[in-house]
Amino acid sequence: MFDEQTIRSLLTRVARQEQGVEEAMAALRVLPFEDLSYAKIDHHRELRRGFPEVIYCEGKTPEQVAGISARLAARGPRLLGTRASPAHYAAAAAQVEGLQYHEAARVIWLDREPGRARREGVALIAAGTSDLPVAEEAAMTLDLMGHSAQRIYDVGVAGLHRFLHHLPLLPRPTSSSSPPAWTAPCPAWSGVWSPPR
Repeated sequence: MFDEQTIRSLLTRVARQEQGVEEAMAALRVLPFEDLSYAKIDHHRELRRGFPEVIYCEGKTPEQVAGISARLAARGPRLLGTRASPAHYAAAAAQVEGLQYHEAARVIWLDREPGRARREGVALIAAGTSDLPVAEEAAMTLDLMGHSAQRIYDVGVAGLHRFLHHLPLLPRPTSSSSPPAWTAPCPAWSGVWSPPR
């Protein structure tokens, strides 16, 4: 994994002459990306953004997804591929030990640090049952990116009473929350709902 700590450690070993310059150059050669001919994998993304590149699987062959997954998994503890089919998963799982598939969310994922802390304070609200694939994709993404989401599903545009039932579960605004973040979850409810006090 090429995060800031890993790069500092590598440079320190070179400075102390515990590792050769050529060996360090070989390790750094994939920064900022690795060219697989069909994809350029951004291994530098974790360093710049705090999370590795996410694989958008739709439109890629199972073999391409497997190749990208293998390269990302070799360099980091987490991996996420969205809009994945069972064929994408089967090909990638053959190359990445521990890879998982969430059928409803259509995501492939790997988390070698499952015990890491998650930040709370995110409510994931979906209107209906047909929204569940996208909602579960969002929940998986949030989890892998270090957030714990409170799932509130099937509140529907016509069922305000189904949403109001969940008001006590919604996270309260903190000093870091901005008022625009507290808007109605459905445009049809604008002006009807306000955050709990």
